[in-house]
Amino acid sequence: MKKLVIIILIIVTAIIALAVTIDYNTNPPVDWTESFNEKSHKPYGVSVFYKELPKLFKDQKLKTIYYTPYTYFYANSEEGNGEHIAEGNYILIGNSDYLDDADVEELLIFAGQGNTLFLSDYSFPQKLMDTLHLTIEVIKNKDSISTMSFSDAGLKSKTTNIDKIESSSYFSKIGNEDFTSLGFLEGDEELVNFIEIPFEGGSIYLHLEPKIFTNYNILKDQRYRYTEGALSYLPDATIYFDSYTKYFNSPYGAAEEKSQLSWFLEQPAFKWAWYLTIFLTLLFMIFNAKRRQRVIPIVKPLENTTVNFVKTISNLYYETEDHKNLIDKKITYFLEKIRSDYNLDTTVLNEAFILKLSQKSGKKKETVDKTITFITWLRTKNEFFEENLLKLNKHIEEYYS
Repeated sequence: MKKLVIIILIIVTAIIALAVTIDYNTNPPVDWTESFNEKSHKPYGVSVFYKELPKLFKDQKLKTIYYTPYTYFYANSEEGNGEHIAEGNYILIGNSDYLDDADVEELLIFAGQGNTLFLSDYSFPQKLMDTLHLTIEVIKNKDSISTMSFSDAGLKSKTTNIDKIESSSYFSKIGNEDFTSLGFLEGDEELVNFIEIPFEGGSIYLHLEPKIFTNYNILKDQRYRYTEGALSYLPDATIYFDSYTKYFNSPYGAAEEKSQLSWFLEQPAFKWAWYLTIFLTLLFMIFNAKRRQRVIPIVKPLENTTVNFVKTISNLYYETEDHKNLIDKKITYFLEKIRSDYNLDTTVLNEAFILKLSQKSGKKKETVDKTITFITWLRTKNEFFEENLLKLNKHIEEYYS
């Protein structure tokens, strides 16, 4: 009897708590996280901007990049030797802090080969700043509002205000004399926040207010005109849209995905009936488990030391710089894996073998060809360096990805 009273009190308390929170959940607070995610419909996602890109660059391909620039451009180079074949405009909106020195170098190579690099963020990686001789400073905005304009008189009508920003960035020093000022912050003095810098055979565009490309600003008033003006400087070519941080890193905000229950959960009555049913079911299971199920002792599993062993062995090889030994072992294990998985003879690694492996594994022929060709090339060498080992590892990882 006492247990029954406790159960009833818990159920009543839960129902009251759910009723109190219904109003709060019916009108949930707006999430102002700056995700810059092309799949996010939240205020500071860029789904609208992303969807409009094909309209702004008609008859051009839009490629979404879910890898770092170094990984992507290396994988899309001539026979994996680092010679770029990608051509067009590389666009990155926000979260550029993930770019390391290798990524920056790849982007500079991309721009130098006659392509266009467009980055919009509050600041940029130090490697890029040092290469272009740039310095950025931050100022506080009055009333959290800033006015942005273009230097080109033909784009003056696209001047716009942007709100909900405590501070703004501007270029306080530009060491490259060939730069062109494209836009500035209006105020007591014009502070440059949008520039073009010629870089070898291409161009680099740097913009210091990524929020202007978000859903909130594009859909408010006529602010989308500023976005059109900024992108009007880019040539009509293939678009490479950087989505690496937005796709993999949850702190930047994941895209909203709807399940098959999404419509029911959007209806308050269905939603709370569903939640209450789950809660009561769990409550029933908990009380029944206490009465009927005996305590199960916890048996601690044996510790798996395989990973530590592998780390120890790999560190030993690395410290001795025995690159040839490591390369031989990686090739041997890779080919053994192919023999055991697909029952293929790996004695002769010719074009016929590449075709058979591609057909049996389901991998693209280009990917298989790059990996096997590089292995064949390595077998002709007597001296090896760390770079050879890293390239072999990349090819094998690309094959399994």
